Amino acid sequence: MGKIEGIKIQNYGVLKDIVLGKTRTHQRTRALGNLVTVIGKSGNGKSTLADAFGFIADCLEIGVEAACDANNRGGFERLISQGAEEPILFELYYRESHKTRPITYELEIDLDKTGRPYVKRERLRQRVEKHGWPRTFMYLQEGSGYAFEGNDDEGQDDDGSITGKKVEVQLSDIRRLGIVTLGAMKQYDRIEKFLNFLKSWYLCYFSPDAARKLQTAAPQAYLDRIGSNINNVAQYMYRENKREFEKVLQEIQSKLPEIEKIEPQKFENGQMMLRFYEKGFERPFYSQRISDGTLKLFAYYLLMHEKNPRQLVFIEEPENGLYHHYLGELAEEMRNNVGSGFAKQLFITTHSPFFVNALGPDDVWVLTKNNIGCSEIKRASDYAFVKELAEEGVAVGDMWYSKYFENAEE
Repeated sequence: MGKIEGIKIQNYGVLKDIVLGKTRTHQRTRALGNLVTVIGKSGNGKSTLADAFGFIADCLEIGVEAACDANNRGGFERLISQGAEEPILFELYYRESHKTRPITYELEIDLDKTGRPYVKRERLRQRVEKHGWPRTFMYLQEGSGYAFEGNDDEGQDDDGSITGKKVEVQLSDIRRLGIVTLGAMKQYDRIEKFLNFLKSWYLCYFSPDAARKLQTAAPQAYLDRIGSNINNVAQYMYRENKREFEKVLQEIQSKLPEIEKIEPQKFENGQMMLRFYEKGFERPFYSQRISDGTLKLFAYYLLMHEKNPRQLVFIEEPENGLYHHYLGELAEEMRNNVGSGFAKQLFITTHSPFFVNALGPDDVWVLTKNNIGCSEIKRASDYAFVKELAEEGVAVGDMWYSKYFENAEE
């Protein structure tokens, strides 16, 4: 359980200084909802925003130095905003449930004296009471600092007063995140929970070509980033609960155009493949012969039927390869799927007004560029003209298509 109520990013490419939602330093802003859709012209920073989430996930897995070079990022010098003198900074404002107090995670990444990226600072803090100041329960400066064991009330106040058991910490590797090391230790329960939340993120880069490749028989609970293991996920779901899986297939099939039925086929080696029955054809097709659009829709709907869903999912431009008439229904399904609790949160970037038309103004964020070439972001519902037009029945996607948001910038 858990979700991000806000995120602050500084000095990450064109994201010189942006805030989405509510953070420790922006308390008067409304928290992010469970569906966050980001729109804007090409070059305004949507891909950079998606990559920022991917960068954090890579830092967890392979360390900050390797993350700077991964996925064609080109190293720290290409990542940091031009002219920036301060480190790259991320601030995540996280809450496990409506009953828990928010936790702030701050991460700063800079170059060390040898010119290599390293973790300059990490900090975790949690508010002591509903209206109280946050209390730090992990602080690391260049790998050295402290962490607190125990419950939600233990930590160090800004004035230096201490509640609970403070443990001095010295990390051996300043290029690895401290939460990865400390989160593996049971005595740091809050760090462990936050680390598990970050590890549950899913950055979707679905590739129909990858999904068509035959995989060995190996049941897997979750889709990988490119969707190459669709049949393995089907195998897992079939093994866990055959009847429930068949219900899932029936529900997904009803939302795929031109598909009359989807059936699992189990082979002697234990491998599972899916058979798609298209209208007008007696014999079924396997994934190798299914269109890109149908495969993408199937993957998105399968993602929404995970038994134990990833807590944060980021999908970049889901409209690619899909007929525009299908996008409104997909957006509505995604909005209904995430609900209003703390089980799942979905971030999306899109160029499609058809997708956006199915959403409300609070679900949509508009990325623009200022006169010095840096990105700025604003909730659609915070534009003065949106409420009036929405009351007249104008959908947000139509406002965007008609360049209302561009005119508001001038």
